[in-house]
Order: sequence, then structure tokens, then C-alpha cells
Amino acid sequence: MIMRHLFLLLAFLSSLVHAQEFLDPLVAFKPTARALDGQTVEVRYEIAKGYYLYKDKFRVHPADPLLQVGPLQLPAGKEKDDDTFGRVEVFYKEVVFRVPVERSSSGQLALSLDLVSQGCADAGVCYPPQTQTVTLNLPDPASTPAAPPMTGNLTVDGDESGKIAELLRNAGFWAGLAVFFVAGLGLSLTPCVFPMIPILSGIIAGQGHQATRGRALALSLAYVLGMAITYAAAGVAAGLTGTLLAAALQNVWVLGSFALVFVILSLSMFGFYELQLPTALQSKLSEESGHLRGGRGIGVFLMGALSALIVGPCVAAPLAGALLYIGQTGDAVFGGLALFVMALGMGAPLIVVGVAGGSLLPRTGPWMEGVKKAFGVLLLATALWLLSPVIPAVAAMLGWALLLIVPAIYLHALDPLPPHAKNWQRFWKGIGIVMLLTGAALLIGALAGNRDPLQPLAGLRGGALAAETQKLPFETVRSVAELEARLATVDRPVMLDFYADWCVSCKEMEKFTFTDPAVRARMSGFVLLKADVTANSDDDKALLARFGLYGPPGIIFFNPAGEEIRGVRVVGFQEATKFLASLNRVSG
Repeated sequence: MIMRHLFLLLAFLSSLVHAQEFLDPLVAFKPTARALDGQTVEVRYEIAKGYYLYKDKFRVHPADPLLQVGPLQLPAGKEKDDDTFGRVEVFYKEVVFRVPVERSSSGQLALSLDLVSQGCADAGVCYPPQTQTVTLNLPDPASTPAAPPMTGNLTVDGDESGKIAELLRNAGFWAGLAVFFVAGLGLSLTPCVFPMIPILSGIIAGQGHQATRGRALALSLAYVLGMAITYAAAGVAAGLTGTLLAAALQNVWVLGSFALVFVILSLSMFGFYELQLPTALQSKLSEESGHLRGGRGIGVFLMGALSALIVGPCVAAPLAGALLYIGQTGDAVFGGLALFVMALGMGAPLIVVGVAGGSLLPRTGPWMEGVKKAFGVLLLATALWLLSPVIPAVAAMLGWALLLIVPAIYLHALDPLPPHAKNWQRFWKGIGIVMLLTGAALLIGALAGNRDPLQPLAGLRGGALAAETQKLPFETVRSVAELEARLATVDRPVMLDFYADWCVSCKEMEKFTFTDPAVRARMSGFVLLKADVTANSDDDKALLARFGLYGPPGIIFFNPAGEEIRGVRVVGFQEATKFLASLNRVSG
């Protein structure tokens, strides 16, 4: 053993000739530790790219000689034919393991642990054993629930949000920000961002002849800046507290209040009134801050901030990855900055739309009134979209029908065209006819008992869709205790689906992914569990925290032993083909 350590030391010293090619071991292998409960410590090593740690070389020694630790709970490593130790198990990129602490005292305990590890670089240098010290506080065992059992590992690629969190840990500062800006551009194409377009466009349209290119740019920047700052603040709060702020706002009173704001804005677009304070209260301050129609910077900034919280509550993989990174590392500064840059990426198309709309709007004439009324309809659609998760489905379908039929009449869908009608008149009449037919289909479907606005006439086709629309046999779990009890009784793979009524992506999964015949056939081999976190209760928060999630949608898979299968989580919407591949990876 002495000769082996001497050999490793000589190899390490000889490599110093090329020291500029290798990292200091304290940089290559970075440990952190946190308390899972009053008697369990979780140790996490971040391992630099091109380096690895030996599984059998980990040792943990308490600095207090009166304390002892139990056997380390290490996951399976990757087998490697090592030049020094032969065939061994090693860890690349990251390793997480648990340390049981044997203690007899109650109350909070200040703990210092000496962590011993040994690793090498793929390029050919091996380091001698390294000792690094971590300190933490263990809570009172009586005041904290026991940590859940350690889950098994599956050697597959990580889920999308996990990959993003890993990318944040390994990427450089500027590279990480660039990745999140690009991710924001991708999110700008999702339903989370689309409703912001009529809000911003309506604000600019309200400027009338004052909507110059420069003013449109200033208003767009104010709106996007408010959105970006809110995303960053909400993201950091979520990472530090383990909850999603937007989820707390998804109730009928909050959504109804903001829908009312959009209705008020839309009615001003139709010319029913001018948005201003009562005459008795019109002071200089109210003129500067209260005229939303005037497009004041503060008002537009606040509208952007509120839009970020209310209109875009869904959690896509980039946002979930950033929150996962913040929660794991505590690096709220960089995590918040990443979310800010991501929101700027989301807002970049909004700025383009705002500037283009502001510069292309007609300055005078009837076209200006037509454009304003179109934005008024879009604002009404935004209000209805906000309320859709918390109102009956039939009311939503009737609302969409009215929003299509009434504007279609104003587009002369039912009026004959003059003999020498211009091309634009014919074009808008065609649009009106399509809107009228679509609205009529929604109205007929709602009255016939159908509740799917995307397939309003499906119920009229008899039993052809009966098998497709039949609900899957999900069992509801309402708490961590219920979940653990159910997992203890399973004998086949398990799929746990996190759902909320206000989650747009959750409903997309139900309508477009879970209805696919191949997906349904594969899901028949799973025990299907659902965690409905619509109410955002304490039990809901505990369920989300149990798996490091910050909101739905999220799908977790378990093996027949009730252990989570790592690396195959689904966060955000996933189309049927890709989701089927995830199911195949789990069930083989």
C-alpha cells in the first residue's frame, strides 16, 4: 500500500512539468454538503470535464472525535479499466452520496466533516488522496422528517432540465448566459409568451399618431425590462424558497382581476371611453402615472412585470433547469442573472413586434380605428385565455365562439361584396367567413356537450373517438406519505404526473401526447399516478419539493421497486414521438 501511494505521488510530481495542462485538485473536485434531516448529510462533488473520482476511495471523518458516521451510501459508478488500480468504478461530472451521522444529542448540531477523495485526469495524471473540509448545521432530529430513501441510478442521458442545470455548472460565465438567451428565444414561440403580444401592441396602438418608431422602441424596452426583472426576481425567490411564485397567483380572484384590467383596456380600444382618472383626482402625479393609454414608461414597465407573473406561469425546461441549479448550489446571483438574460431573449421578438407595429401603424384615417379595434379583440382574447383554467369549459368555449362570430360580422362575413370590390376587401371577407364558421363550430360543439375547443365537433362523430378520448386510469396522490405508501405496493413501472388546472403545458400533454394511440398502448404497462397541485397547498409544495420541482408539468418515473429512475424525467411539454421514446427507455 505504501509503495502504491509512493508511485501515485511520484506520478503527480512528474506531471508538474506540464502543470499548465492540469487543474489544481481543489478546482477539479469541488465538494459541497447539506443536511437532509437531523441525522443525514448529502455530499455532492462537482467533477471537472476530463477528470474522474474513484468510488472506493471516499472516506468521511467528523472533526469532533465524539461523533461517528455510518457506511457511506454511494450510487453505482461507471466501470473503468484503470492503469493504476485495474478494473474499478469511477464517477464523471458529478457524484452525490449520503453520510449517516450517529448522534445522541438533540437540538441543532454544528458539524465539520473531513472529506477524503482521490481522482485522476483522463489526460494521464493521478492525484494523491485529497482531504477537503465542509461545515454545516444539522437540525434537531425531532423537528425534521426523515430523508426519503436514496433512489437508484440509471445510466442514461439526464432529463432536459437536469442537463441544463449541469450545463450551468460546467459552462463558463458568458457561455452560460448565451445559452439562456437562446433558450429565451425558443420560449418566445410558446403559449407562455404569445398572449403578451396583444398587450404590448395594444399599448402602442393606444398612442395613435404619437406611435413613432422611437417611442414604440422605448415602450417595448420598458415592457420587456419589467418582464425580465420580474422573471429574475421570481426565479431567485423560487430557487431560494423552493416554491414557484406564479403558482400562488393562479386563483380565480387574481386571474379575474387581471382579466378585468384587460377588458377595461380593450373597451378603451373600441372607443367607449378614454382611460383617465376622475376629474377631481387629476393632478400632475396622476397624469404622469395613471394614464395607461398615454403609454407612460412606469405604467408600461408595471404591465410587463405583471404579464410575466400572470400570463406566463408555465415552467418550461430552461426555467426549470435554472431553478434546479439555484436550488442545488445556492448561486442565486448567477441564477437570477441567467433568468434575466433568458427573459430578454423571450422579449426580443416582442421588441421587434412592438417597433414594427408602432412604425407601421397608420397615422390617420379609418385604418387606425380598425387596427385599434383589432387589438381590442386580442385583449379580450387574452382576458378569456387568463380565465380559461378557472372557469367551466363550456363558458370558455362560448366565449371563444363570441370572440370569433362578432368580429366576423364586422368583417362583413354575412354582407355581399360590391361588384368591384378591391382585393383587400375580398381577403378580409374571407378571413371573416373562416372566423364565422369556426365560431359556429365552437358554439354547436358547446351546445352538444363537447368541451374541447380544439375539437369542437368531435362528439358529433359518434363512437369513432370513444377509445381515443377515454380517460387514462390515473390514481390521485395527495401527499408524500400517500405516494410512498403506493410505491411500496407496486410491481411494475410507475409514472407520476404533476398537474395543475392553470398549467397550459399540462393540458397540451393530455390533448396531444396522452391521446396518441402508441403512447396510450405503452402507458398501459405502467401504474399511473397523478399529483394535482392546483391548490398549491402545503402537501402540494412538499410533493414538488420531494423531487426538486418548482411547478408542473413534470413527470417522474419509478422502477418496480419504487425507486426513481434517474435521467428520464419529463419537464415541460413533450410531443408524442419523443415521449414514447422516454416510455420505451423506462420499460425497455
